[in-house]
Amino acid sequence: MLELFQAGGPLMWPLLFCSIISLAIILERFWFWHKLKPEQDVANADIILSQLEQDRNNIPQLEKPGCICRVLTAGMCCGSESAEKAMSIIAMRSITKMRRGMNVLDTIITVAPMLGIIGTVLGIIASFESLAIAGVGDPKAVIGGIAEALITTAAGLSISVMTVFPYNYFNTRIERAQDLIEMYASHLEITLGGEHEGECVG
Repeated sequence: MLELFQAGGPLMWPLLFCSIISLAIILERFWFWHKLKPEQDVANADIILSQLEQDRNNIPQLEKPGCICRVLTAGMCCGSESAEKAMSIIAMRSITKMRRGMNVLDTIITVAPMLGIIGTVLGIIASFESLAIAGVGDPKAVIGGIAEALITTAAGLSISVMTVFPYNYFNTRIERAQDLIEMYASHLEITLGGEHEGECVG
């Protein structure tokens, strides 16, 4: 492995840096989603809405509410008119946390193959320079440059491929979380609006 790294040339160092950053963010994001426990959050949100429909003054208190429950709590603490704004603020904060590091992963997916292509070009240039010095009769002169080109290209593509799968997975989780937050927030608005209309009719 060390020999391949050294044979890849100087561009292997920025590729190594990209791979380390990508791996660190991916591991941190997996840990983030593991702690988030969206299934439990959905179950707690269902309990809150069910209890709210029966008795608004007896809402269960959660020790560690998830992002959906925090949004609902913000809506319940405000009047029906300001509930939407309050929930939007909390929702935006939650989504921002979910998107942390995603821009960096997106950049690495794009940059890593480009670095590999640059390495390919530099390797070919080195091959032609060696060929010009050694002459056409010595094919060994171009082997080093070609090897450098192939190694950097393979490294760049490998980093991009290994990053794009977790990146798409995290994006799917974020979109799913957004949909759930919007759905439960709308449900709460309807519930609060129904109670407010009932009070006006009475």
